[in-house]
Amino acid sequence: MSKVHITDTILRDAHQSLIATRMRTEDMLPICERLDRVGYWSLEVWGGATYDACLRFLKEDPWERLRKLREALPNTRLQMLLRGQNLLGYRHYSDDVVRAFVERSAENGIDVFRIFDAMNDIRNLQVSIESVKKAGKHAQGTICYTISPAHSIKGFLEQAKQLQDMGCDSIAIKDMAGLLIPSVSGDLFNKITSTLSIPVHLHSHDTAGMSTMNHLAAIQNGCRHIDTAISTFSCGSSHAPTETMVAALHGTNNDSELDLSLLQEIGFYFKEIRKKYHQFESDMTGLDTRVQVNQVPGGMISNLSSQLQEQGNLDKMNDVLAEIPRVREDLGYPPLVTPTSQIVGTQAVLNVVTGERYKTITNEVKLYMQGRYGSAPGKVNPDVQRKAIGNESVIDVRPADLLKNEMGRLRSEIGELAKSEEDVLSYAMFPEIGREFLEQRENGELVPETLEPPSSGDDKPHAAPVEFNVTMHGETYHIKMTGTGHKGQNQRPFFVTVDGVPEELLIETLDEVIIGADGSESNASTHRGSKRPRASKPGHVTTSMPGTIVDVLVEIGSEVKAGDTVLVTEAMKMETEVQAPISGTISAVHVNKGDSVNPDEALIEIE
Repeated sequence: MSKVHITDTILRDAHQSLIATRMRTEDMLPICERLDRVGYWSLEVWGGATYDACLRFLKEDPWERLRKLREALPNTRLQMLLRGQNLLGYRHYSDDVVRAFVERSAENGIDVFRIFDAMNDIRNLQVSIESVKKAGKHAQGTICYTISPAHSIKGFLEQAKQLQDMGCDSIAIKDMAGLLIPSVSGDLFNKITSTLSIPVHLHSHDTAGMSTMNHLAAIQNGCRHIDTAISTFSCGSSHAPTETMVAALHGTNNDSELDLSLLQEIGFYFKEIRKKYHQFESDMTGLDTRVQVNQVPGGMISNLSSQLQEQGNLDKMNDVLAEIPRVREDLGYPPLVTPTSQIVGTQAVLNVVTGERYKTITNEVKLYMQGRYGSAPGKVNPDVQRKAIGNESVIDVRPADLLKNEMGRLRSEIGELAKSEEDVLSYAMFPEIGREFLEQRENGELVPETLEPPSSGDDKPHAAPVEFNVTMHGETYHIKMTGTGHKGQNQRPFFVTVDGVPEELLIETLDEVIIGADGSESNASTHRGSKRPRASKPGHVTTSMPGTIVDVLVEIGSEVKAGDTVLVTEAMKMETEVQAPISGTISAVHVNKGDSVNPDEALIEIE
């Protein structure tokens, strides 16, 4: 008997893949008693995008979630996904931040740390692995599987041996895009399991419908640990169904020995829970064999779909999917996994929506081209590199070697808002979102995003109309919703076209309207989004896509030269510097830090 052990992703990757990581802790806890009785090797419950989503959308403390799950699952290993030196953010952190984060994660309940680097640069895993071992926990070194001229089974095998030599307790093959096919899965696991002395796990998304076959091929070639998802949150850009794999292995030498009836009970629970989050379902999370051609992970496709829809550019989806492989080649074939998937995806969107490749380059692409994320797997495009960083030198050391310790500065910056080391780490991961969360908690203003009412009896969500005619004062206007911006505390911008002309509407809740002594109505908002002039002159500074102002670097009266950076914006979790289109004097500034902005608006005026 050679038992196959199962890690279920239902509390992390499954809902991250299918409903944008929106499952709330309140919907996890009631089923934990039964999950704890299953006998999983582990449950993946934390890391990845869950930390960001808790702070940004759910207004939950991710550390409190972890502590509650630890208490509710006393008999099961809890597992997290850690992005090596990136931790759970989108940049490299100093070594003292990495050590502090791992130590607190272990103390709060994590048993197994699945550690990966988006570039497969083993140097970026070193400190995380050492910290996990110091905490007495299970360090799982991870290799991101992908296909390109720069990748091969021989290369993956060499990386696996390096990870074993670094002290990892196990190895995971992370097929995040669902690119594996059964023949390659069998060959890879035959070689890797016969070479290593530690267990090897397979994590394979079902985007192209092959994960069950990949698992069976791997098992036949020595794999004894697989990742699955409870059936009602499985398949598509998620994982192979747990129940299916348990049934397939039952009665064989690789029987998982899990109770299929109990798993089915759990499946029915999550079937009802999923209905609660119907507004986050995407048409892009089902079976999609295009991944075998464009190599874009299903989760990345669903994120791009929602982001393009928010910007009113969903009609450009096919152009973006065609551009992604070209950008990936320019960047030396990085595996498409967080954060490189966002780096490549956002640049591809910019290339398409601006109508000119690399007319606008994100800060993250510039850092990538400098080697600040690690060593690219293949040769980067020298012309794109020159356009991104000019004549700046490219680093060849481990990127974190150039970073000074940060914890002291972070504690000082966040000050009394942080009540614990965990709060400091939340601020470290996401400074703007983390600070906002801590401020709202301090003021008793934590309010999660609104969930739409349950769907009707046919189980299909009924969306509001997005295209309609409006008649006012005898005139009829054709209105089409093209997207929505980020929801603020009491307002949200809606992007529409009125008879084909792009407009932005700023919708505010009625309870925020202030009634003056004379009976007039006003609001604390300055309505900047609805009052900015339309960009119409050479000196008008605009942005390429809807986003948020991260920083304003000039003021009225400042002298600037064409090409000087005047604004920093954030869209799709990536920052972009906005340059002055002409030389001159700043005559007007129509934005402040934190404002939502839309293309074709004059954000700054230069004369």
